[in-house]
Amino acid sequence: MIDLHSHTNESDGTVAPADLVDLAIRSGVEALAITDHDTFAGYDEAKPVANAKGLDLVCGIEINTRMTQSRDGRERAWSVHLLGYFLHEPPSAAFRDWLSALIESRRKRNTKLVARLNEMGVNIDLREVEAMGRTLTGRPHFARVLLNKGYVSSTEEAFRKYLGESAPGFVHRDSPQTAEGIRRISEAGGLAVLAHPIRLGIRDARREEEAISDLRDAGLGGIEVYHSDHGPEDVARYAALAQRLELAVTGGSDFHGDAKPGIRLGTGINGNLHIDGEVLVELRRRDARR
Repeated sequence: MIDLHSHTNESDGTVAPADLVDLAIRSGVEALAITDHDTFAGYDEAKPVANAKGLDLVCGIEINTRMTQSRDGRERAWSVHLLGYFLHEPPSAAFRDWLSALIESRRKRNTKLVARLNEMGVNIDLREVEAMGRTLTGRPHFARVLLNKGYVSSTEEAFRKYLGESAPGFVHRDSPQTAEGIRRISEAGGLAVLAHPIRLGIRDARREEEAISDLRDAGLGGIEVYHSDHGPEDVARYAALAQRLELAVTGGSDFHGDAKPGIRLGTGINGNLHIDGEVLVELRRRDARR
């Protein structure tokens, strides 16, 4: 069993990198990818621990991007999460520098978000959110502060009332275009993969395939077929789509620890995941042929 999508407390998870390695071993996970948002800090910390304990640790990243598509005279825009896997070589220094710029952009958004929440009567300071967010501070950390201070009774309420895209407190963050994200990952020696495609929210199967086909044409190398959000019909649809578009197949739980308590490392939600190690073998084989 493997899990190629997980987060530590160096981004928006709650489990420390070394503890995540121990949890993977206890859970029977033979290979694990740490795919923190915009940072390799969790992977860098976990790597020597994984080496010492015999866990196959894959270097990964997750990047938030924006995609626009024009069809039938109409323009649509989506938030697209990309996974980058560095299977045969470490990410380049230039790529790490680019990630640092993304983190700085996120901090500027957070400063504006604090000001917006203060205007709404919420007593919150950026320092207390960053103390929780460590390397990378995002809206999930704001939600936890709001919950701890009693402004909301759940993370879901925090996003609905203050932080979500349709909430009055929402502040837009400049995200790179998806094509740029794919290019940056590829140039840095990584394989770019579309994360949890169900979250594109495209209900029409033909339009969904058109959007993913456009990403393939931009250099996308794979698609996350197996994910905690995907039911059996979704898995079958994305597996068939991967075959038609000649995309690599990946999968993972998207584990976040207590931030998403219903998701278990390796097995997803109520045991809806069990990803065979052959997925990683084929992924590495495919990447070596690029």
